[in-house]
Amino acid sequence: MKKRLCQLYGGYRCAESLCMQHLSPIFNLGLRIYLAQVFFLSGLTKIRNWDSTLFLFNFEYQVPLIPPEIAAMMATGGELILPVLLISGTLGRFAAVGLFILNAVAVISYPALPPIAVKDHYLWGALLAVVAIYGAGKWSVDEWLNRRCQACQIKPSNSGQL
Repeated sequence: MKKRLCQLYGGYRCAESLCMQHLSPIFNLGLRIYLAQVFFLSGLTKIRNWDSTLFLFNFEYQVPLIPPEIAAMMATGGELILPVLLISGTLGRFAAVGLFILNAVAVISYPALPPIAVKDHYLWGALLAVVAIYGAGKWSVDEWLNRRCQACQIKPSNSGQL
């Protein structure tokens, strides 16, 4: 009985490993695409009608410590640049942390945000935290660069001589 249970569990672990090996990169890329789309479209909305954006940052949003015009430029720039980095997986953790901060500031600075929208921001924050903690994954520029740089490293000699 014990041997059979161990065999079944071993088969389960093997299948789990194969699924993780092949599904994890797909999931990670899908997650990055979803998050990038959310923030990039928001940035496009801001840039399409800059006068409205400036109005909102001056009279609706209450961004702490930063003048409204600068906050509008920073938010728009972040929403247009960081998603591109996130999708490609270039500086993926940096992009995820940047968007996480932008997301948190959006929730803090807009007290009139309806509860359903706050739930979206919580979801985005949690998903961005996943990317920030675990990285951009196998299908990313970060991973490609990591493999390239590891292959180029000079290995120390065993002889101890220079």
